[in-house]
Amino acid sequence: MFEKDIYQLIRGLRSHKGNERAYILQSLAECRREIKTSDMDAKATALLKLVYLEMFGHDMSWASFNVLEVMSSAKYVQKRVGYLAAVQSFRPETEVLMLAENLLKKDLGSSDKGTIGLVLGTLPHVVDPNMAGSMLGDLLSRLSHSSPAIRKKTVVTLYRLALVYPETLRPAWPKIKDRLLDENEDPSVTAAIVNVVCELGWRRPQDFLSLAPRLFELLTAGGNNWMAIKIIKLFSTLTPLEPRLVKKLLPPLTSIIKTTPAMSLLYECINGIIQGGIMEAAEGTTEGDEIARLCVNKLRAMLVVEGDPNLRYVALLAFAKITASHADIVAQHQDVILECIDDGDISIRTRALDLVVGMINASNLQIVVERLLKQLKTAGKASAVSDPSNDRAAHDGIEPMADDDDEEMQQTIKPKAQKPAQAPPLPNDYRASVIERILEMCSHETYANMTDFEWYIGVLIELVKQCPAASTTGSFGRHSGSLAKETTSIADAVGNELLNVAVRVKAVRPDAAAAAQSLLLIESREALFPASSNGGQGVLSAAAFVAGEYAGMLPNPEAVLTSLLDPSSAQLPAHALASYIQTIPKIVVALTSDQSSPWSSTRQSNTVLLLARVVHFLEPLTLHPNLDVQERAVEYLDLMRLASEAAANQQTSDSPGEYAEPPLLLTQAIPSLFTGMELNPVALVALRKVPQPEELDLETPINGNLHMLLQQAEYDTDFDDSAGEMYRFYHEKPVAVAIDHARPAADLLEPPGTSRTSSYQDAETEPLDRETSDKRKAERRARYQDDPYYIDSERASGSSTPMHNILRQTNGEELDVDAIPVMELQLDSKDTVTDVGRPATQRAPSTKKPKRHFEITRDESLGDDELPTIGASPAKASIPRGKKSLLEVDSSGLSTLSLVDDVARTGASQLEVERRHAEEEEMAKAIKEVERLRLEMQRAQERIQPHDMPEEGTVVRRKKKKPRIEALGGELSAPPDGAGDGEVTVKKRKKKKTPDNGNGETSLAEKAADAEDGSAIASKPKKKKKRQVTFDEGGEPE
Repeated sequence: MFEKDIYQLIRGLRSHKGNERAYILQSLAECRREIKTSDMDAKATALLKLVYLEMFGHDMSWASFNVLEVMSSAKYVQKRVGYLAAVQSFRPETEVLMLAENLLKKDLGSSDKGTIGLVLGTLPHVVDPNMAGSMLGDLLSRLSHSSPAIRKKTVVTLYRLALVYPETLRPAWPKIKDRLLDENEDPSVTAAIVNVVCELGWRRPQDFLSLAPRLFELLTAGGNNWMAIKIIKLFSTLTPLEPRLVKKLLPPLTSIIKTTPAMSLLYECINGIIQGGIMEAAEGTTEGDEIARLCVNKLRAMLVVEGDPNLRYVALLAFAKITASHADIVAQHQDVILECIDDGDISIRTRALDLVVGMINASNLQIVVERLLKQLKTAGKASAVSDPSNDRAAHDGIEPMADDDDEEMQQTIKPKAQKPAQAPPLPNDYRASVIERILEMCSHETYANMTDFEWYIGVLIELVKQCPAASTTGSFGRHSGSLAKETTSIADAVGNELLNVAVRVKAVRPDAAAAAQSLLLIESREALFPASSNGGQGVLSAAAFVAGEYAGMLPNPEAVLTSLLDPSSAQLPAHALASYIQTIPKIVVALTSDQSSPWSSTRQSNTVLLLARVVHFLEPLTLHPNLDVQERAVEYLDLMRLASEAAANQQTSDSPGEYAEPPLLLTQAIPSLFTGMELNPVALVALRKVPQPEELDLETPINGNLHMLLQQAEYDTDFDDSAGEMYRFYHEKPVAVAIDHARPAADLLEPPGTSRTSSYQDAETEPLDRETSDKRKAERRARYQDDPYYIDSERASGSSTPMHNILRQTNGEELDVDAIPVMELQLDSKDTVTDVGRPATQRAPSTKKPKRHFEITRDESLGDDELPTIGASPAKASIPRGKKSLLEVDSSGLSTLSLVDDVARTGASQLEVERRHAEEEEMAKAIKEVERLRLEMQRAQERIQPHDMPEEGTVVRRKKKKPRIEALGGELSAPPDGAGDGEVTVKKRKKKKTPDNGNGETSLAEKAADAEDGSAIASKPKKKKKRQVTFDEGGEPE
């Protein structure tokens, strides 16, 4: 029968394109037939094909026993296939693994080096804790093998056994240590041992301090770069335990950095110096500065290497670590670091961005920030096409993998596209990260590096334009914990910084107010916040707060108020709209509260129209779905109505010599609502230090019967208020009323044929005389004279409340609202005159100004404790994490395993592993002995007592008399004969007596049973029982 080999299987897969599944299933069926044959060559071939198909995802665990058969073959070629299949398919739960253990031991003791190599290569993949303890002795003997390759593989295999079963490292470590200290050992074996020691060293470095002289000797000897890398990594874990190693290691490491041409060894030397604390320990000394400058210069050379992004990436990582101790040295190379910000690789740009944050100082802050702003301005926004994950081979070329003879399988591949000269596009996440880093650098340690706050305010305005979409969240400012509002977008962080600068730095509050005005103006809203992206709208809330808090410093408050009252402002998010409503009355106060100017008719008309616009804007917001917006709108709407009423009824004076006082409501009452103590920053911990009042009891419920009241209200259905006015107001929609615009307004308010009643007393049944009616009206009028909401029918038209009387008395009887002239307000004109007669100022073009000294307000607190700064987030608690093994094996057991020899101290006479094996063997013997005794007892019980006989005996009714037999001491005694039938009570435990054969003689079977029972009774003492005598029907004893 012709059989396919592995090469024919691969060719068949290539020739069945589009129908591979059917071909693979057919091949698997053939392999199942071939592997069951007795021909070992056919089995090995079928097994090799199964291994190839297993790499495509087809399970071959069903052939585990056949794998064991091929592994036991005497031919090396077949044995190699079997061991390869075991590596590929065996798992710790494989059933035949117990059978394979003996085979592994046998092959491990073979004289053939190739066979031993197969076992050493397979054992790390299939070993489990039970097998590790069993194979340890055989592996330890291989450490003294004459072949260096066998010794090297044995060392690596022992490390794998230690990962699976850490106790195996105790007996193995002395022999491994002897091999390491042997100067005549082969370099490959020494390198393998150093690799194992390096992997063990970071778990328990104190166990390997004694090896420092030998490791130092190997490091200085050189010759193997990879071994030198491992030794340097090991020394970086040993130097914190032994500070004297720092001075010892500096000369050889400096020599390697200066002379080695290998970039990998160079980087590991620099990384070892940083990680081991050598650079920090030598800080302040000549050697320390020299090694720091040498490392930084070498890392600079890595950054300028073209075509190797990996070197640039690791160099930036090393730069970031050096920045913690030598930030000034790193800052000297900011030119090459800033070049990496524009790199095409997003990972390199991110690492460079993290690096520049750490090297910032007062001299280079503006340079770095300007460079980052330039990147945000010039680079375009990333699209789905420019994303490398959606590339479809646009960035990297594809090479055809078809054979030369398969012409129909070759396709023309699009050549690699040329990189555009334009800067690479920036994803939204990266844009948000850049803005976060700028804010973090500028606000570091409460603006410790900031020298020009006017420049910083301009940077904040520019950052608003570069904000990504609102869905991109940032982490800046979240360190404030639960006391601060959660930042929903990066624009909120920019707004918080603008507010923070305005509050802390008094000297730049006019600039901050001007910046807030530029953000709020309706003319610049389309440029700053386009309709396609709402990413910058988060800054509007903070800008409105700054504009309201410092309204007197606004360059053009009328324009700001016009923008706030624009109908489009009602469509803003709720938090921004609430801030707008809070800001509007503050700006109104700034425009109308001037007491030095007379209250002229022009000022009165401007004020009335201004308040009318505010009322018109606030009225629809009283029904806003957001409760915060609704509450503020209702409160300020009533306040503005009262102010409008006061302004309209205040007496004016247009004569040059006369002075009319403005309404006190506008000049004193309303301004007092927004004036008082100055707004200062408060520390985060200040609220926690506020003492709790002694009389405050937060545990006692306000109403102890609240639960019962709620239950009663829930189940109380007797009260029906569906017909009440309150219920209809909140639960019923108002009825739509058709309005006839042709009818006069008086008819709409008061239908014809009806007359208004002046009071509810008019509905009395009995008519009153005129004198009594006038008396009651006078009393009622006197009672409600101070109620502004009481409507008196006898008051003059146009003034329905006592407030009108006050205004009329102040302004005179000649107040005529219709006489107020209608003026055309040119709101867009630059020459608009304010109510105080000042022209709107324009900001002069910014020119370079000399440096100013800014005083920054610190956080207020209740104590003298050290407070956290704004810019710096608190240090995160370091969580110790175990290093994940590349073999994906839990190696936590090695962390608690000590390699220190404590035999003399504990008095132990044998190794732990041997003692455990001895205990396991004794336990196995004890279990076997218990099992044997249990079986014997079970057989004896089945032989003595039938299954259907209870242990305490039973009552048997006899038909005929028979002699009573007593078994005493194993002998039989015949009782005296008796006549008649009777009953016999049998008291023997495990035997049922049978009646005789009718002749008064006991059967042979009964005698044998009695004899056997007698012997059993004689061997075990037993309590004597009283003999029971039964009487037959004649009254004679039996």
